[in-house]
Amino acid sequence: MIKFTRRKFIKTGVFAAIGLVLLDSLWFEKYVIDWNYFDISKSEKDKLKIIQISDLHLDQLRSVHKSIARKINALQPDLIFITGDSVDKTEKIKPLNAFLELIDNSIKKYAITGNWEYWGNVDLVELEKVYYKNNCELLINDNRTFSIRNREIAIIGIDDFVGGNADFEEAIEGLKEADTTIVLSHCPEHRDIIAKQKGNILIDLVLSGHTHGGQITFLGFVPFKPQGSGNYLKGWYTESDPKMYVSKGIGTSMLPIRFGSRAEIVQMDI
Repeated sequence: MIKFTRRKFIKTGVFAAIGLVLLDSLWFEKYVIDWNYFDISKSEKDKLKIIQISDLHLDQLRSVHKSIARKINALQPDLIFITGDSVDKTEKIKPLNAFLELIDNSIKKYAITGNWEYWGNVDLVELEKVYYKNNCELLINDNRTFSIRNREIAIIGIDDFVGGNADFEEAIEGLKEADTTIVLSHCPEHRDIIAKQKGNILIDLVLSGHTHGGQITFLGFVPFKPQGSGNYLKGWYTESDPKMYVSKGIGTSMLPIRFGSRAEIVQMDI
């Protein structure tokens, strides 16, 4: 029988706690995706099912990405929005393509840039080609309006606020009136500018990412938020128009860990 002294007991407890923290930050919060669902539809008729994928920071195709693709295919959303920081180097476009190829090609997708597409000098022409072959349009200060489920939907895609040239006024040029208008803007701080520039445009939803929910947090304390976060961290911001959801995203940046900020996919009925 092993006899535990008080010192050994404390040491064992400390090592166990460290092990649990490492398991949580290096594996669980990174690879066990939190699928968050919200119903923000105005009526029960002609609802649209959308999915937001943010901050993939894809370096290689992993089992977590395969499981995400399987679940998306099972859900069969009407639209998928990819809100920036998918890759940070041109050579990583290849695994991004492999991931997108796992998703039903018939599902329409829209993507925007994040800061890392610029900071990593990603070939945006090559990125756009890969998106296009996977039924995804890369919107850089541009918009699209289309009909789906008897509704007119307008999508406004903004260039990155930190690394690119975010220009809401350019993005809305030629914008057509729609039943539902959604803005994709990687950095949530840009919402403050959009609110001043939108004029009479009725924006139903802004989808952002970038913050990773802090990525590493301690009991609500966030040591670091990236430039472009503003006063936003994660989740819903509805105190003023336009309402915005900030996704914690999937990947990691700078440090390969998450703590107190589990990776997420967002599913909404709108």
